[in-house]
Amino acid sequence: MKKELINHLSKIITPERFSLINKNIKNRTRYMTVILEDIYQPHNASAVLRSCDCFGVQDIHIIENKNEYNVNPDVTRGSTKWLDLHKYNTSENNTLSTINELKNKGYRIIATSPHSKDIDLENFDVTKGKFALMFGSEGPGLSKIALENADEFMKIPMYGFTESFNISVSAAIILHHLSLKLRELGINYKLNKDEKDDIILEWLKRSIKKSEMIVNEFILQK
Repeated sequence: MKKELINHLSKIITPERFSLINKNIKNRTRYMTVILEDIYQPHNASAVLRSCDCFGVQDIHIIENKNEYNVNPDVTRGSTKWLDLHKYNTSENNTLSTINELKNKGYRIIATSPHSKDIDLENFDVTKGKFALMFGSEGPGLSKIALENADEFMKIPMYGFTESFNISVSAAIILHHLSLKLRELGINYKLNKDEKDDIILEWLKRSIKKSEMIVNEFILQK
């Protein structure tokens, strides 16, 4: 049914759009994912989402402890249509529940924060298994709970007087470097066939007005 639905919906959009969908799904990944912890600056956080789409990262995990995250459409420029956003806001401590959920799925939790045990971005080992890059808010950075439960710590080498990059710049630098590493080292970072089909179907639905009605009509005819 999934393949039939994809075939049916693909005829509703332009051939150019469907060709672009098929092109971009080839380099989509869940080997690398991003966690945003309690971000209160929608402009910077939305810029991170845009970078995730540009570098093929499919899943973004958004922790809402004190701050609700709202997408800034002027910054994301439609990138959220192609991403899977997972929000965590139902627990007393959403940071810990998010970390535990991702660890249970086999992710290494990487705190992007200076630490006594940190390593430079260039030395981060992408071959050890899939990983989740955790970014904190401007100012306070990652919470104590995030730092206590991280598996590894990473920093971007800096040679100036300023203490740090802002979150959107940090994310773009890290995602660019690590996505390049994944491709150069030939790691199997890509989605499997079922994941690709699921996402293609979802992208098609998001590209078509009243797609749920069209899907339901198609299913009833079968």
